[in-house]
Amino acid sequence: MPFPLFMRRVARWTSLAFAVVMVSLAAGVCGYHYLDGLPWVDSLLNASMILGGMGPVDPLKTTAGKIFASVYALYSGLALIAVVGIMLTPILHRVMHQFHMTYKE
Repeated sequence: MPFPLFMRRVARWTSLAFAVVMVSLAAGVCGYHYLDGLPWVDSLLNASMILGGMGPVDPLKTTAGKIFASVYALYSGLALIAVVGIMLTPILHRVMHQFHMTYKE
């Protein structure tokens, strides 16, 4: 039995949210590795912690690494809001239809 339309929309938007998180994590890992010289595993840990809202683990040594960490932390906060919005989109769309809400452009 095929998925109902609502479940396909949820799966599509969840896939998009996952892709945003993965691209953000990859950018963070590469930034920490190339700009501050951290090993790959430590770069992954730092990027994951900042993207998750916890904060950095390793002290940063270079000025470029510190600037990157600052910009990445600001981006991560906005990315978190965007990912939540992306994941709530099909649910809110369904709620609007449930109450027969319309919008005017």
